[in-house]
Amino acid sequence: MILRTSARITMLVLASLAMFGPLRASPRPIRAERLDVMALAHASQRVGLRPEVLRLALRARNRAAARGLSTRPVLTVIDYSLPSRERRLWVLDLAHARVLARELVAHGRGTGDDRAVRFSNRPGSLQSSLGTFVTGAVYRGKHGLALRLRGLDPGLNDRAEARAIVIHGAPYVSEAVVAKLGRLGRSQGCPALSPAAAARVIGLIGVGTVVFAYHPLRPEQSGKTAGG
Repeated sequence: MILRTSARITMLVLASLAMFGPLRASPRPIRAERLDVMALAHASQRVGLRPEVLRLALRARNRAAARGLSTRPVLTVIDYSLPSRERRLWVLDLAHARVLARELVAHGRGTGDDRAVRFSNRPGSLQSSLGTFVTGAVYRGKHGLALRLRGLDPGLNDRAEARAIVIHGAPYVSEAVVAKLGRLGRSQGCPALSPAAAARVIGLIGVGTVVFAYHPLRPEQSGKTAGG
């Protein structure tokens, strides 16, 4: 079983290498960013990020980088197919094949209870959006420190700015809330973290990096439209 799983991971990683080629954070080559996909895949899998989700996230990030929209070798992945009570947000250091953070993240109240089952790009839906985002300005608002998100996928998440979809901290995101409710609290559509995690993650990912939100409910669009 272990050998079959390792072989499957290797095949996915090799396919990713063949598909992506060298990743660049801007139109100009950056020597420091030579992505070791194999090492990144193994490091990610050890902390619960599945190879197939990583592959889609890397593809999306590559397309954003080709447009000069991703300026640093940092990638954030959210796997909304996992329940909210699990840590389903990862921050990856692509240049050094490291996982910098793994955190709890809430989805919108219109998206579901513990499980995310509905997604929308529509203002007022209170639902989370899928696809590829690039981070914008850091600011301090009603939730404290927050980070703006710009959706890159037409029809899927391109109203993120108009909907004020941002990364922010919230008191309803914690292990204590999970112990009490069996799930996290829910946002108005934002990927909300605990206040402490929000400050740490925003500091790690900063401006000009990709956030990729995945769910197999929309596999035909996840990771495919960014940059198009």
